[in-house]
Amino acid sequence: PGHMAQARRFFENAIALDPENVEAMVGTMRVDTMLGTGHMSADWSARLAAAETTSAHVLSIAPNHEIAHGYLGFVQMHTKRVSFGIAECEHALALDRNFAFAHSFIGFAKFLIGHASETELHIKEAFRLSPRDTFAFTWMLWLGLAKLQLNADTEGIAWLRKSLDANRNFSVGHFILAGALVRIAELEQAQAAVQAGLALDPSFTVRRLIDNVHSRGLSDPAYLAGVERMVEGMRLAGVPEG
Repeated sequence: PGHMAQARRFFENAIALDPENVEAMVGTMRVDTMLGTGHMSADWSARLAAAETTSAHVLSIAPNHEIAHGYLGFVQMHTKRVSFGIAECEHALALDRNFAFAHSFIGFAKFLIGHASETELHIKEAFRLSPRDTFAFTWMLWLGLAKLQLNADTEGIAWLRKSLDANRNFSVGHFILAGALVRIAELEQAQAAVQAGLALDPSFTVRRLIDNVHSRGLSDPAYLAGVERMVEGMRLAGVPEG
């Protein structure tokens, strides 16, 4: 969260120097999206609303901005509009077939609607297009979540560990790993993961995660069962209730 706040300041300074700086606007949109979807903010709803407002402004200036379309789709996936989100990402790919993020977002959407078996194909396509992407840690996390949804716990945990190896500053990754480790009876490692997460984001709670996840309004049984297992694992690992 601290790094995200610093990034926001840089983007806002750029906009102050040039109010029509589209890339800086996209930067603020990406910050708000990550804060809202990554469980790094208690006011996640406001962050996602701000991201959507910014995307509308960007697209009014640059209607073919593929990143704005892709991130708008990602916001929609988290705000009860998964099918619209997939369509936005497909539109982004029509504008730029090499836009790796759009593939990764679609893969994540498949996990949200209980089609986790389809996630890997999209994530692998994202890696093919951008094998050293600086945001690849999120793609690994989503693939790990998909594997957990399929009850492939060992494989899922391996991907969660790869995600943290790629970026140990992603606080929610530590909490998700903790919840998964409980499932294979690695309580001591799970507790260590919780402490690593709290060192990065002391304000994180189980309640924040539940409120954020349930706001998506998703009803797929496989997805909801996976969320319940994750929450229970986090509680057992020692994540504060909130």
